[in-house]
Parts: sequence; structure tokens; C-alpha cells
Amino acid sequence: MQDLANLKTEVESWQRLSRRTTDGLELLELAEADEDEGMAAEIDSEVGEIEAELGRHEFELLLSGPHDRDPAILALHAGAGGTDAQDFTEMLMRMYLRWAEQQGFRTEVLDSLRGSEAGFKSVTIGVAGTYAYGYLQAERGVHRLVRLSPFDEAHRRHTSFVLVEVMPEIADDIEIELSSDDLKVDVYKASGAGGQHVQKNATAVRITHLPTGIVVSCQNERSQVQNKEVALKILRGKLYDLEQQKIEEEQARLKGKHISAGWGNQIRSYVLHPYHMIKDLRTNHETGDTAAVLDGDIQDFIEAYLQSTIGE
Repeated sequence: MQDLANLKTEVESWQRLSRRTTDGLELLELAEADEDEGMAAEIDSEVGEIEAELGRHEFELLLSGPHDRDPAILALHAGAGGTDAQDFTEMLMRMYLRWAEQQGFRTEVLDSLRGSEAGFKSVTIGVAGTYAYGYLQAERGVHRLVRLSPFDEAHRRHTSFVLVEVMPEIADDIEIELSSDDLKVDVYKASGAGGQHVQKNATAVRITHLPTGIVVSCQNERSQVQNKEVALKILRGKLYDLEQQKIEEEQARLKGKHISAGWGNQIRSYVLHPYHMIKDLRTNHETGDTAAVLDGDIQDFIEAYLQSTIGE
């Protein structure tokens, strides 16, 4: 039923675009017959909007992976760089939340751990909307920030790193085996804001998947049961993503390519000093408008990367 609803939505969007095109052609004929310059300007505007929508639809046809249409789970982890890395994590969180808002996606902060001085040590965000995972998979990897540190009394230049993980939100009907014997579940008191229950009751949940060592946690919900459900959802996504990475690494090995998932393998650099430049090292796509990118304008970076992977 979900697949049917998705396909129905997609067909209807193409039908709406077809109707707009037909109406535009009829309007053009009237404008030419009446030599109406005002109507001609209206047609030019409509043509621009139709071309933009057509381009978006054509691009989405390229997102044909098994989970490209699914919601996504986005996880940010502060890496090397101390407080600057934690502040960079919050900057990226805001960037992705603004991007999702621009795309019409719904977001929910599933889990977060604040830094001791500023920013976040880690943040996990649920992003719901058609093609959320298809687009966000382009952001997976290490992001690097170079700037004059606001946390350094000498105001020296610092480099910091954040790891971005992206997993599809796996539907319940997809087989991801989770044996209770493989899970270690710990409960503890949540930290941070949230009311008196945060301090009095052990509602936060941490789950360790013993065979892989993957650890997930959630403390943002009000009850232990809710936190466990969210943590299991994140774990399912991580296990699926792990299996996909194994397949991709084996395919790359067979093609003679070596892919390193280490921290030194940054995918994008955000340079705010001594000049302003954001550059994706995979595609060489770059811009000097760093403020716009950090305010969520990353669609060009995402599309440039996805275009570069077609046919791989």
C-alpha cells in the first residue's frame, strides 16, 4: 500500500506538470494572436517554473536505489578538533535542518548529546519525505572546517572534523534480524533539559549490538519504552547500512579501487579563513557563498555528487 501511494503521488506530479505545459501552450497561442506583451511576460515566468520542476523530476528519476525514496536517519559525530568540532556539529545540524525545511521534509531530533562548552558531541535526526535518503546519502563522510576559532583566546586558525552518517529508515517489513541474545540494553538517567522526570527516572536507553559492536542511544523521549523503540529504529538502519557498505567495498575491490573510511578521507572542506570557500573534494564543486551553504543551500552539492555517481 505504501509503494502504491508513492507511485500514485509520482504519477500525479507528472500529470500536473503535463497539464501546466498544455495550459502554457494555449496561453502562448492567445498571446501571439493578441500581441499581448503583458501576457508574454507571464508566459516567460511560467516557462521558467515548468523547466525547474521538470529538471527536478528528471533528476529524481536517477534515484533508483532500493531505498532512495525512503526516510533517512542522519547522524553527526564531532571528531578531531575538541570544542570547535562540537560547535561545527551544531553548525551542520542547523544546515541540514534548514535544507530539509527548504525541500519540504519533516525533521525530528531523535537523540543529542551536548558538548561541555558549546555545540554537540553527537546528534541524530530523522528526516521524513520522499527521496530523503536518496538525496542525503550524498552527504555521508567526513566534513572539515577551517576557521579562526572563537574558543581560542589567541584567536588562532583551527581545523575540526565532523563525521556524517546517513542510513535509510528501514520499514518493518524488511528483514533485519535482531536477536535479543545479540543485544545489550542499558538504561540510565537522561541529561539536559526535559523536566523533573529527566533527573528522577532512568528513561534513557543505550543498546549495544554485540556481534558488530554498534552502539546506539536515545534519551529525547519521555518514556523508556519510547526511547528503546527509537534506538532500535536507529540500530536497524545502521545494520542495513553496514551490509550495504560491505557490498560496495567488495564491488570496489573487484573493480580494483580501494575505499578508505578513515577520518583523513574528508569529502568536503568549509574554509572560513583566510578566505571563504566551500569545496566538495569528490566533484570539485565549490562556492564562495559560505553563508548561504551553512544556511541550508546545499542542493547543488548534493546533485553534483549524485550526478557524478551515475553509471558507477
